[in-house]
Amino acid sequence: MKITTLRLALTLSMLFNLGVVGALSWQQFTEHQRSQPGEPLLVRELQLNDEQRQRWQDTEEPFLRELTQSGLVIEQQRNQLIESIFAEQLDHQRIATAQTALAEQQNHQQRLVIDQLLREREILNGAQRQRLAQLLKHDSSLSSHAEMLHNE
Repeated sequence: MKITTLRLALTLSMLFNLGVVGALSWQQFTEHQRSQPGEPLLVRELQLNDEQRQRWQDTEEPFLRELTQSGLVIEQQRNQLIESIFAEQLDHQRIATAQTALAEQQNHQQRLVIDQLLREREILNGAQRQRLAQLLKHDSSLSSHAEMLHNE
C-alpha cells in the first residue's frame, strides 16, 4: 500500500471521527440542556408538540446509546490503524485489515445516523424537517482534526 493511500485513508478516517466527535459533543450538549430547567435544545429549536416530543424521546435514547458504543469501537479501531501505520515493523496486511475494520464500523455508524434521521423525519412536519436540515448542515462546517493538526 502506498504512503499516499495510507495518508488518504488516515485523513478520511480522521474526518469521519471528527463527525463522531461532533455528534458526541452534540449529545453532551443536549444532555446538558436536558439537565437544565426547560426543554432540550432540539425540542425548542424544532418546536415539537407533546406527541412529537414523546416519539422523539422514545427513539433518541436507544440511538444515543448505540451511537456512543459505536464511537468507542471506532476510536479503538482508529488507534489500531495508527499503531499499525507507525509500528516498528511495517506490515501492509495488518494496515489493510485495520483499515477495513475501521471502514466497516464507520459505515455501521453512518447507517445508525441515517436510520435515526429517517425516524426523526417521520416525526417532524415539513417546516421542522427544514429546520433540522439547516442545523445539521451548519454543524458540518467544522474543520477536521487533521486540518487543525497541520495548520497550527
